Amino acid sequence: MKSKAENYITVEFPSRSANEGFARGVVACFAAQMDPTLNELEDIKTVVSEAVTNAIVHAYPATMGKVILKARICPGSVLEITVKDHGKGIPDVEKARQPMYTTGGEERSGMGFTIMESFMDKLAVKSTPGRGTTVVMRKKIATRLKKQG
Repeated sequence: MKSKAENYITVEFPSRSANEGFARGVVACFAAQMDPTLNELEDIKTVVSEAVTNAIVHAYPATMGKVILKARICPGSVLEITVKDHGKGIPDVEKARQPMYTTGGEERSGMGFTIMESFMDKLAVKSTPGRGTTVVMRKKIATRLKKQG
């Protein structure tokens, strides 16, 4: 999924639940330069929230780790978002991507990957048990005509 970025950011933070809202806001602010619709912006915020929450809850269940968040604007008005951790990893990615599957206890819905997949154009999940997980999501942002004044 690599292509040359027109602009990019990289943010690293500890796997504290308080940082999920921060991550969502950072990507929303970065994506704003692409002039997304409000619906596109809400979709972006939602998938960042899901991916970062997965890293916080599942990658580091009993310890504090770090989460790396990247956002890139790629040619063709494509926003690429990467959330990476160095946590416990996912033993079976295909199983984890099934709706309603969770390892986070009964308070978790198991819909994170399903939501990411439905709100984005592409979703790739790579994981190695004991080494961490990388989630890469891509969405084409509709280009709108600017009003002339």
